Amino acid sequence: MTDRGPLFAVSPLDGRYTRYTEPLTDYASEAALMRARVQVEVEYLIALTDLAQTFDLTADQKADLRALYEEFDAEDAAIIKQLETEGWKEYTATNHDVKAVEYFVRDALPIEGAGPFVHFALTSEDVNNLAHRMLVKPAVEEVLVPELRDLRDTLSEMAHEYRDLPMLARTHGQPATPTTFGKEVAVYAARLGRAIGEIERAADGLAGKLAGASGTYAAHHVAYPEVDWPAFSRTFVQSLGLEHRDLSTQVNPCDDLQSVFDTLRNANNVLLDMDRDMWLYVSQRYLGQETVEGETGSSTMPHKVNPIDFENSEGNLSKANSDLVFLGDYVTTSRLQRDLSDSTVKRNIGAALSHCLIGYGKAQRGLGKVTPNEQVMREDLAANPEVIGEAVQTILRREGDEQAYERIKELTRGQRASLEDFRDLFDDLDVSPEVREELRALTPEGYTGIASELVGDI
Repeated sequence: MTDRGPLFAVSPLDGRYTRYTEPLTDYASEAALMRARVQVEVEYLIALTDLAQTFDLTADQKADLRALYEEFDAEDAAIIKQLETEGWKEYTATNHDVKAVEYFVRDALPIEGAGPFVHFALTSEDVNNLAHRMLVKPAVEEVLVPELRDLRDTLSEMAHEYRDLPMLARTHGQPATPTTFGKEVAVYAARLGRAIGEIERAADGLAGKLAGASGTYAAHHVAYPEVDWPAFSRTFVQSLGLEHRDLSTQVNPCDDLQSVFDTLRNANNVLLDMDRDMWLYVSQRYLGQETVEGETGSSTMPHKVNPIDFENSEGNLSKANSDLVFLGDYVTTSRLQRDLSDSTVKRNIGAALSHCLIGYGKAQRGLGKVTPNEQVMREDLAANPEVIGEAVQTILRREGDEQAYERIKELTRGQRASLEDFRDLFDDLDVSPEVREELRALTPEGYTGIASELVGDI
């Protein structure tokens, strides 16, 4: 076949899921990396004009240079790829992606004599480490974090809407002290809010280096020893929206990238926990799902409405976490001053971020399709009256009964106890009429503590 559209993509990220990953194209594609490299080379060249020993550019000439990345398009990307693989104009094939960018910028210079200062005293890693961070930072801050905020807001709204809806809790899978559905959702909203803050701090801490082949500014210093190159580097890197890495080898230590990956993984773990709980609530019929016109739940069982969005979210976030762990472990190491193995690995950052994005969208879609089944929740509470045992023994402890726990354990452990069984017990207790009435008023549905008030804290 000659057609090589999305159906022939090797990765589902560029095939089946391409409509979900499109927002990351400007940050995760090879063309995006080319554009970021052009930006570094151009801005570095312009920064060099502030040094009296180099050359001058007019404001219009600087604007023309900046247009190289500000108006970067598919044709420009194709030229850079041609420079790398085939050659272009008088340039032979570089077989080097950063060198191809250098020649692309050099070809567009507005003045004579500036050519030698394109990529002056730099190593490829000076350009690459900055370019990667200039892409990861907005990918996280402008694409992933807004999706996470929307999820947090959806969870918060659900928490407030259902803050008073009583629900049987389960610990170790067994009936436990009742809660409210809103309070349980609020837990995820609060956890996700904290995780978002951690991601934002990690993204703000991304740091770049511009220190040459071994991190010593050797080429810079030998050419212009009177220049304070660390100060120049710090100013330049900060102008790109990054913190400055003072000490490095040829490679920028990637602890900062690892922090971003780790914080994303923390947020993903919150959502994985939520996905699995929502799946279980659907299975228990605590949550009903809206049907979608024309949608098929099962190829053989027409009645089914499957929780596919939570399942899809779980799968993608699990894949993202696997990739993020690998990336964080791998990019923080390099043999001696430099080895190239991280180069191909970093090209997969976009894939990890894409699985995150798909997972967030699917979780949002899943939440939008579920509605609590109040009748089922209340029936389940009524069917498990033994859960008031904790309340009973706690009140009896308050009244000084040293055998309170043992009394209730004998009545309830491993067996079903009805409200009438409890009331028969209450009639035999040596307590005041007021306490007996307090005990008789206990119900599973009413035993939710201050769950509703806790929702107000998110």
